Amino acid sequence: MSTVTKSTGPAAVPLRFATPIGGVAGTSFKPEHLPAILEGGPRRGFFEVHAENYMGAGGPPHRALEAIRRDHPLSLHGVCMSIGGPRPLDKTHLARFRGLVARYQPALVSEHLAWSTHETSFFNDLLPLPYTEATLACVCDHIDQVQEAIRRPLLLENPSTYVAFRESSMSETDFIRAVAERTGCGLLLDVNNVFVSATNHGFSALEYLANFPLSQVREIHLAGHAEQADDEGDLLLIDSQDGPVADAVWKLYEIVIRLRGAVPTLIEWDSKIPDWPVLQAEAIAAQAILDRHQSAVPAGERHAA
Repeated sequence: MSTVTKSTGPAAVPLRFATPIGGVAGTSFKPEHLPAILEGGPRRGFFEVHAENYMGAGGPPHRALEAIRRDHPLSLHGVCMSIGGPRPLDKTHLARFRGLVARYQPALVSEHLAWSTHETSFFNDLLPLPYTEATLACVCDHIDQVQEAIRRPLLLENPSTYVAFRESSMSETDFIRAVAERTGCGLLLDVNNVFVSATNHGFSALEYLANFPLSQVREIHLAGHAEQADDEGDLLLIDSQDGPVADAVWKLYEIVIRLRGAVPTLIEWDSKIPDWPVLQAEAIAAQAILDRHQSAVPAGERHAA
């Protein structure tokens, strides 16, 4: 594991690039599962945590995370950086994020293509963006700042959306491709988000995936969603992350893995938390798909005979 340092004064912290973890399935880490996880001992896979839950200096959250980190790789998933917001990034938040990367050396570090702050207001939602050249320049600038701070590539997650902007001048997949090309960031493909957005906006999830830059995908998310009705009585899907992965999402996931090859895959389950064996069973199902395609050649690395 190589060490990278940046001289920014006495508070500079050495940062290291984590070893890739390969095609394994992981789960969200929930503190209530800690006893069962520790009792089971080291296991194949990884755990993901939301960065904002660990931005304090110490206490029970860090003790639990340190216990998990001793035996398992981590994925650090930010939810409040507001990468897509028009205002400058919060320097204090970015410094805390950087500190977590240095402290836990996560195998994967990610954030959302969304915004969640406005002036002094902070929202509990990941809000959508218009896909324009101005937005593209802002998002790329923010990603450059984050990657400079953490000294490693950031993975950017595609959103689940419920509205679209008339002023958008490019598709979501073209926008994401441009971000990856300009910044060198990796991508986190949330397959459930693709299915949710496709259903809500009436486009083809398969066509979306055909246009998505799969060669840049370094992590995949799977989750459950909830069904509601909009004001016209039409089906509306919500990225609720409060239940098992839907059959249609599993089918899309297997298509992605067949095309992309096996990459780290996370089961997200963030509310109505089940007992540990239920969450573990979802990860086992993802691992079975990954194992069937471990020898697949990743998209973008195929060559004509």
